[in-house]
Amino acid sequence: MSFNSQVIDKLASQDLPYVEANLNYLVPMAQKPVNYTYEPPSGIPRSNTAYEIRKSRIYNARSRREDILLDREGFAFTEHNTNVRDFYNEDEIHQVYYPEAEQLLKEVTGATKVVIFDHTLRNADISKPGENKIREPGKRVHNDFTAKSGYTRARWELEKRGLGNDEIEALLQKRFAIINVWRGIADTILESPLALTDARTIEPQELVAGDLVYPDRTGETYAVTYNPEHKWYYFPEMRRNEVIFIKCFDSAENGPARFSAHSAFDDPTSPPNAPARQSIELRTFVFYSA
Repeated sequence: MSFNSQVIDKLASQDLPYVEANLNYLVPMAQKPVNYTYEPPSGIPRSNTAYEIRKSRIYNARSRREDILLDREGFAFTEHNTNVRDFYNEDEIHQVYYPEAEQLLKEVTGATKVVIFDHTLRNADISKPGENKIREPGKRVHNDFTAKSGYTRARWELEKRGLGNDEIEALLQKRFAIINVWRGIADTILESPLALTDARTIEPQELVAGDLVYPDRTGETYAVTYNPEHKWYYFPEMRRNEVIFIKCFDSAENGPARFSAHSAFDDPTSPPNAPARQSIELRTFVFYSA
């Protein structure tokens, strides 16, 4: 994946404020990375990966938010009010938030069909692995899907919804994308904000496919190795009426933003007593007409 470094350097140096923070990158390895989402059988490590800390400059993108494009940088930002009162109520998420997000994605992307297939709540204060489904912020540089798993997950989810093979193949022969919809769900976010990479600064060899093992299936995600040319951005102090879109996969192979990368990070400007970040991310398929 090539990119115009002069253009990107210009974008990143337009007097934007920034913080310097640690990001956790995959240490290059010969084996395929494997991570278990549960306690594996005796003698098998939970993960065979190692990560290295790299101090990185993360630019405040708020003043540039109108110029950032989902199909170019690989992420985007918008304001959007929600009618959800309690994001910890699963019924309200499915009955209120899913339809809101589906309509929003159609407006933002021009897609003809949107399928929301998963969501994750994050709150380090109440996360209890094995007891509830609420997670802590993910503080490693990664992308949720790969060139392979974008297709396999799409087929699996569409089959679960009762679509026949012909209908599924018709959808997957046209362009589709996997887009995460990320939102804070409580007070202004002051702790563990989300850093996003300009997709044009990621080279293919830096995306390392790894197995994510569940009790009933194995998925595949990208870990990311370090490159000092990566350009990072964030939107500090996000409020409940603000949304980030993250491009995790695009079936169009000729676009600069086929894959992006993201990570939560420890913001050095966060107040020491800042409340734990509370957020929700939806994972969605976005299908285009051609």
